[in-house]
Amino acid sequence: MRPTLLTPLFAAATALPGIGPKIASLVDRLLSEPGRAARVIDVLFHLPHATIDRRTRPKIRDAPLDSVVTLEGVVVEHRPSRSAKGPYRVLVEDETGDVQLVFFLANHQWIERSLPVGARRWVSGKLELWDGHLQMVHPDRVLDEAGLAKMPAVEPVYGLTEGLSPRVLAKAAVAATQRLPAMPEWLDAAFLQQRHLPSFAEALGAMHMPQTPQNIEPTSSNGVRLAYDELLASQLALVMVRAKMRETAGRAHLGDGHLARKIETALPFSLTPSQRQALDEIRADLSAPKRMLRLLQGDVGSGKTVVGLLAMAGVVESGRQAAMMAPTEVLARQHFERITPLAAAAGIEVVLLTGRDRASERADKLAGLESGHVHIAIGTHALFQEAVIFKDLALAVVDEQHRFGVHQRLALGSKGAAVDILVMTATPIPRTLVLTYFGDMDVSTLRDKPAGRQPIDTRAVPVERLDDVISAIGRALQGGAQAYWICPLVTESEELDLAAAEERYGSLRSIFGESVGLVHGQMKGRDKDEAMEKFQRGETRVLIATTIVEVGVDVPNATIMVIEHAERFGLAQLHQLRGRVGRGSGKSTCLLLYKGPLGEVARARLEIMRETEDGFRIAEEDLRLRGEGEVLGTRQSGTPGFKLANLDVHAPLLAIARDDAKLILAQDPDLQSPRGEALRVLLYLFERDEAVRLLRAG
Repeated sequence: MRPTLLTPLFAAATALPGIGPKIASLVDRLLSEPGRAARVIDVLFHLPHATIDRRTRPKIRDAPLDSVVTLEGVVVEHRPSRSAKGPYRVLVEDETGDVQLVFFLANHQWIERSLPVGARRWVSGKLELWDGHLQMVHPDRVLDEAGLAKMPAVEPVYGLTEGLSPRVLAKAAVAATQRLPAMPEWLDAAFLQQRHLPSFAEALGAMHMPQTPQNIEPTSSNGVRLAYDELLASQLALVMVRAKMRETAGRAHLGDGHLARKIETALPFSLTPSQRQALDEIRADLSAPKRMLRLLQGDVGSGKTVVGLLAMAGVVESGRQAAMMAPTEVLARQHFERITPLAAAAGIEVVLLTGRDRASERADKLAGLESGHVHIAIGTHALFQEAVIFKDLALAVVDEQHRFGVHQRLALGSKGAAVDILVMTATPIPRTLVLTYFGDMDVSTLRDKPAGRQPIDTRAVPVERLDDVISAIGRALQGGAQAYWICPLVTESEELDLAAAEERYGSLRSIFGESVGLVHGQMKGRDKDEAMEKFQRGETRVLIATTIVEVGVDVPNATIMVIEHAERFGLAQLHQLRGRVGRGSGKSTCLLLYKGPLGEVARARLEIMRETEDGFRIAEEDLRLRGEGEVLGTRQSGTPGFKLANLDVHAPLLAIARDDAKLILAQDPDLQSPRGEALRVLLYLFERDEAVRLLRAG
């Protein structure tokens, strides 16, 4: 149960002044999640991103141009325009000079009422010089003495949505801060003192009612305080979930290695040093009586699938079963095709479960899993279905974790008794994000590439040289090469992406004929698989694809990757796409076709792609250029979209919060101490209720 103390903050935003039914729909659009109305806390956590400083109050003669000033003067004269469309001018003066206030499409009655001749008024806005006269076009504020007393000297500026007035939101935010209850202090007193941090309520108040522009900076004591609170809530929840999983006794899988050795013998290459190290770490976890929860991250082509298979072989040796889950059917099928011959060499029975199995075929597979005759199941989220029953599932391997939320990860883990979980990702993740998104896991990293892989020659080519690129591909095809051609990300609309792909398919087919294939997200599953298989078999030489498709196929003969409008892609995506070539022994090329002029960020991305193939460096650069929200793809269930913390600025606080969370749980595992009770309030405040529920369940 959420503490009653927090009830005022979780009331509907309509409880705040100025937010009636009409405005509420705009506030919902701006601040709420689909399916629920905005609440007071959503307004409170919507921090300003800038300020307007109205503290400069000079005499008219001394006022600086092209900046916001607040001027005091007497209204001298009204000069309405003769034409309906002309400007309405009002002359205001003090003892040093005068200024014209200019209103276009003016409401004459409002002007006469607000600026009566002879009255003393204060006007705030941007001062300009026009035709030798000082003027202020549409002042932001026109105030009498009482209005001036109420005007904030430093005004917060918020992100808005169309139709929502800045003043309405600012007024609601101030009212929201007034609803803040007296909170217990959940931070360590020594930490607060050392960092000179205000209380939670003081920090929020200073953000929404700043006295100086510096008050709202992320690096200010207010910004640091709020970011640390959010990061601590996130890390504490992760550590608690982790501890709960650890508490659930695991099972020791004591295989003797005979199946793994057979698989290694069947491999056409030797394992790299980092593959060996990762396997040692995984085997140590599997043989311990605690549940494994490990992230295996490796760059494109670093050999994660083999590590996953050898880990699964370890539990099969113990007489148990394993499952491997992939985000798409194409990827699941590819894992199945790679793993089956190696598993067969060790006598391990593997099945593929997708949503497209025929009923009789599916029934046989399910029976094999339930009887224990089948050792390994590979599939998509179809593995979650109730009908899928394992005789004794011991290990779940989840590929490309960021496509699945924590909930799905746990759902697969509940298919057996104390299932160990190994999560694999080919998106190298910056260290700060590993802590944020995978803080409940141990991490193994594959940094070496298999022997024999040649560097990929990456070039940025302006789109004006498209004909040269097509000619070069024609020559390469004659030499037996195969090429991917990725079409631009037009918008978020699949229809437009598809139109771009079909247009390119048409133009290349008119040049290269039947050897050009097309694959996109709107094709039926079977047609998509058939297009991929034709490319794998070499029947089509050029594969046109949209990015909607997971181009996770392994075609060693493909040595050319063309990415059209590369400036529209994120760094991680460019790196993933480039990793589709360079998988065989032949020399590979990646051409980044771009349309100029390039913006600063797009130019930086293309330069980094040309400089390095190190996915870990690319991931760090991607984080620097884009921010954490996008690095792992869209925000999904299980990924924390921070509201108060900004990892570009606050990343150093993450490790401190993590250590703090571990220490808290070591000293007060049930959060029963006075600080523990306060931390429960923190967890509910940031809606990390799951962690508190675990405490109660325990």
